[in-house]
Amino acid sequence: MLPLTVNFKVSARTLTGALSAHNKAAVDWGWQGLIAYGCHSLVVVVDASTAQTLQVLEKHKADVVKVKWARENYHHNLGSPYSLRLASADVHGKIIVWDVAAGVAQCEIQEHAKPIQDVQWLWSQDASRDLLLAIHPPNYIVLWNADTGTKLWKKSYADNILSFSFDPFDSSHLTLLTSEGIVFISDFSPSKPPSGPGKKVYISSPHSSPAHSKLAAATGAKKALNKVKILITQEKPSAEFITLNDCLQLAYLPSKRNHMLLLYPREILVLDLEVNQTVGVIAIERTGVPFLQVIPCFQRDGLFCLHENGCITLRVRRSYNSIFTTSNEEPDADPVQELTYDLRSQCDAIRVTKTVRPFSMVCCPVNENAAALVVSDGRVMVWELKSAVCNRSARNSGSGVSPLYSPVSFCGIPVGVLQNKLPDLSLDNMIGQSAIAGEDHPKGSVLQEVHLKFLLTGLISGLPAPPFTVRMCPPLTTKNIKMYQPLLAVGTGNGSVLVYHLTSGLLHKELSVHSCEVRGIEWTSLTGFLSFATSTPNNMGLVRNELQLVDLPTGRSIAFRGERGNDESPIEMIKVSHLKQYLAVVFKDKPLELWDVRTCTILREMSRTFPGVTALEWSPSHNLKSLRKKQLATREAMARQTVVSDAELSIAESSVISLLQEAESKSELSQNISAREHFVFTDNDGQVYHFTVEGNSVKDSARIPPDGSMGSITCIAWKGDMLVLGDMDGNLNFWDLKGRVSRGIPTHRSWVRKIRFAPGKGNQKLVAMYSDGAEVWDTKEVQMVSSLRSGRNVTFRVLDVDWCTSDKVILASDDGCLRVLDMSMKSTCVRVDEQELTEPVWCPYLLVPRASLALKAFLLHQPWSGQYLLDISHVDYPENEEIKSLLQEQLNSLSNDIKKLLLDPEFTLLQRCLLVSRLYGDESELHFWTVAAHYLHSWSQEKSASTPAAQEAAPRDRASNPLDICYDVLCENAYFQKFQLERVNLQEAKRSTYDHTRKCTDQLLLLGQTDRAVQLLLETSADNQHYYCDALKACLVTTVTSSGPSQSTIKLVATNMIASGKLAEGVQLLCLIDKAADACRYLQTYGEWSRAAWLAKVGGSRGCPECLGRNFSLEPYTRDLEAVLAAELLCKYFLTNHPPPDLCVLSSSMRYFDRAALFVEACLQYGALEVGPDTERLVSAVYADYARSLKSLGFKQGAVLFASKAGAAGRDLLNELQSPKQELAEE
Repeated sequence: MLPLTVNFKVSARTLTGALSAHNKAAVDWGWQGLIAYGCHSLVVVVDASTAQTLQVLEKHKADVVKVKWARENYHHNLGSPYSLRLASADVHGKIIVWDVAAGVAQCEIQEHAKPIQDVQWLWSQDASRDLLLAIHPPNYIVLWNADTGTKLWKKSYADNILSFSFDPFDSSHLTLLTSEGIVFISDFSPSKPPSGPGKKVYISSPHSSPAHSKLAAATGAKKALNKVKILITQEKPSAEFITLNDCLQLAYLPSKRNHMLLLYPREILVLDLEVNQTVGVIAIERTGVPFLQVIPCFQRDGLFCLHENGCITLRVRRSYNSIFTTSNEEPDADPVQELTYDLRSQCDAIRVTKTVRPFSMVCCPVNENAAALVVSDGRVMVWELKSAVCNRSARNSGSGVSPLYSPVSFCGIPVGVLQNKLPDLSLDNMIGQSAIAGEDHPKGSVLQEVHLKFLLTGLISGLPAPPFTVRMCPPLTTKNIKMYQPLLAVGTGNGSVLVYHLTSGLLHKELSVHSCEVRGIEWTSLTGFLSFATSTPNNMGLVRNELQLVDLPTGRSIAFRGERGNDESPIEMIKVSHLKQYLAVVFKDKPLELWDVRTCTILREMSRTFPGVTALEWSPSHNLKSLRKKQLATREAMARQTVVSDAELSIAESSVISLLQEAESKSELSQNISAREHFVFTDNDGQVYHFTVEGNSVKDSARIPPDGSMGSITCIAWKGDMLVLGDMDGNLNFWDLKGRVSRGIPTHRSWVRKIRFAPGKGNQKLVAMYSDGAEVWDTKEVQMVSSLRSGRNVTFRVLDVDWCTSDKVILASDDGCLRVLDMSMKSTCVRVDEQELTEPVWCPYLLVPRASLALKAFLLHQPWSGQYLLDISHVDYPENEEIKSLLQEQLNSLSNDIKKLLLDPEFTLLQRCLLVSRLYGDESELHFWTVAAHYLHSWSQEKSASTPAAQEAAPRDRASNPLDICYDVLCENAYFQKFQLERVNLQEAKRSTYDHTRKCTDQLLLLGQTDRAVQLLLETSADNQHYYCDALKACLVTTVTSSGPSQSTIKLVATNMIASGKLAEGVQLLCLIDKAADACRYLQTYGEWSRAAWLAKVGGSRGCPECLGRNFSLEPYTRDLEAVLAAELLCKYFLTNHPPPDLCVLSSSMRYFDRAALFVEACLQYGALEVGPDTERLVSAVYADYARSLKSLGFKQGAVLFASKAGAAGRDLLNELQSPKQELAEE
């Protein structure tokens, strides 16, 4: 027979509720896949996939205003493992850095005692991953080392700083949103504070511009936008202009360089920072719902927008493709007039009330296909985007909105129709790129039009607003162990009763029982309870009392007192007897009522002369043993009456169980046999009364005169031989009934509101609740065990208290939370892996570093021994069974769709690398493998094209599926040039001043658009001081030749201009004579790395690949140091056609052994790296280094695999791994 196992473990935990106003912006979705948000002074961490609370962090003494997950854009290994780091800041200026998995604070930072305005981790983590930038009011930015708490530098500014935003393309660019305008900082560095005050500009509100008029129709908005010329000025606007005060948010666009958006309640303005102009407006109609927040996307040029009604919308930039022009539309002579973002999907709104309103929204940074809405009542709603293929003929052609098409590739590689793919994996796998103006899709390509919709995939509900009353179900005993569940009933202010399962912390049932605030709950069994509520008193002080008996399995609720309850004195308390037979109902100004719980009948309503009750408690003693003897005798007697002859004896034996059950029921009901129970109560004078109840009989047994040292008694607790009384003055009186002694203890606290003994035989611990906190006492020793006082060691006020197990108490507090604490009543955070979760959670960050990295290698290097599998027990991984079981739990928690991909033999190594980087939320790996997969596949396609037609089609296919423009200078030259032409055309359409025209002219000259540049130069008016120079420049551009004496003369002039400090003018002259390569080198010499990279991409038809050499790519013009490897891949090989071993050498030298080995394998698979005498040594060294790395992880089979691939370089390691002696020594 198998032993019975029942899970009734109750861990210390916190159940959270409604949020405070300070928590509005305290939410973040990390690359780790978890969402963190502030709830009063707590930080709650939830899993977005399973909608489970993983951790509640409690150390702040004030409301949390900001939370930020650490970035994951660095290479992970044993020295830099996957870890859950989170920074949170509160209104008292304290910043705490957490290890979320362990639930401990790693570092505490304090500068001032004012609320932190904003906080962000530095995304460029080359030197250190511990740097945290914070805004300390009113006008300080401080850079902290979040590992040690050291302040690195501090800088003050003239205006109050509201928030800031880092340029995602250049870590030295930082923008501050201040109370009066915007401050651009271009020399941000971790090593020293910015040198000057920054470039301060003012922004006039769109309400004062023509953009705010005629926004009802799309054409009206378009015409109005053409009138908006300039928004950013360096002069303070006049009084009639509304300044930046109503600007809600400032953010850079991560999808393209030098673009920023400003959020206003009714408009989103997209700015091009090169010309400081508005190039796009998203306006809401007059009847539309205003914006609250916007999150720009990285993978696609899209915007997640949150509105005031809680609706989340997705807007994607419109394509300007001729293929999308419908027959009934007039062709636009100038198709690009502004950036237009079309509404593509929206979710359902929430019901907004005075207390329920949307707070904030966060977007999944890894896949950008889900958004989470945090509501003020504590709800977290996870909306996930789903794509559906639709029929193109069914599209509404009159909508004027271009269709969305699914991309041709999945996980970076084009796939066929029959191949496995998961379209909803990420945003860039759901929809293709927005086409650039003038670019057509290839006619031969198969395009599937898709529609997007939001689906609610996760909902986490918080507790309702306080006040609360709590009552734990009857305790665990040996008799109820088979059906016991640790259930907690919570009565709320709106009349509902919530029942929580404390093992998991999840809501078990929500019952709408009352129409007004629940005042008290008493359990009548493990499956039923009584609750009472009282309405607001009328002018006579009378109320409507509601006393309901609830059956938990069915949810059925009946009025326990029948028709009674209208216009009477309010109920003060209800008390159920120890054996759950009787109920005492205490009123404020009405005599006591005694009821039979089993039959819902009243036993006695006391007379009007009955003393008023201030406290009451039932005795744990009873005559149950004698009652059982009576019942046994009755059974035997009835059995004898039933069995009248020997012939019927066998029948009686066969049905003896049913007879005994019938006898028991008859004895209880007809003969009225009930156990005798006792209760005591005190009156207003402090006199103690002792009553006995047996059946219908209620007897007054004894009276004890009041104790002179006690005030008015407010509560009584009775267990065993110990009776404890509490009074209005904070005194506790301990009566030892057996020893007939009493002892009074003055606690010097306020009114004792409740005292309750802990469950368990012989457990004499007692919890006492006061107006300002609670205490735990040991009544055997008559001494206090622990104390909790509001305002001293906690910030909340205790509303109710109870025991949930023999050693854990539960506190209901005015911050809307329920806390399960041990007897020390100190808030402790439990490790996440110790939590009882109902669903497994995929989060390799919770594993120890060795295990998480070994799991990653197991997923990447499929198949193992020729078999694709997700069972780690089939792999030689000599770790202890506990680690292996944790790894298997992680594998089992993957969705079926992901498992199907991982087990697919046609799923290539590059696709697997990309998928695993998404599963791990590894930002560095994701960027690297996206670029590597794109170019390796493109190169192999061009190489495999044997026929001239195929060779001609390969570049077209590559152009139809280019690398996203968010990778900036890593994109193909042709695509990058087309994007820059579209951008300069848009800038030209919006120009309003001479400076803007000049900037457009400069860009056109560098892009080789000389004809258009000459037109702009000739537009300079005669009264302009630059008229003469522009006229001469126009003449020069039209007459210049690329050969002969003019070229050497222009080159000499350009060189002299550069030497005299006119760098931009000299570069223009060099580009005019096709010397873009020389111009790039001059820009590099003068430290203009970003500008040099830009020019190298657009200079000439193929760009200047020789300018993007090794030294250049190592400079910090890319997103981070990890993306340098992708830049190396692009610049050294795919543009210059140099062999890729340089990348492998660079990877190994940076100790990126796993990335180097995987890249070598991918190159070998795609034929980009042919193993020969020159590269064999390199490949062997890379494999050997990786084998040693896997050995350090304990992943023996992986180490053996790559040691065997390493040849001679890995022979010694292979012998060591296969040696039985070595294995025995390690054991």
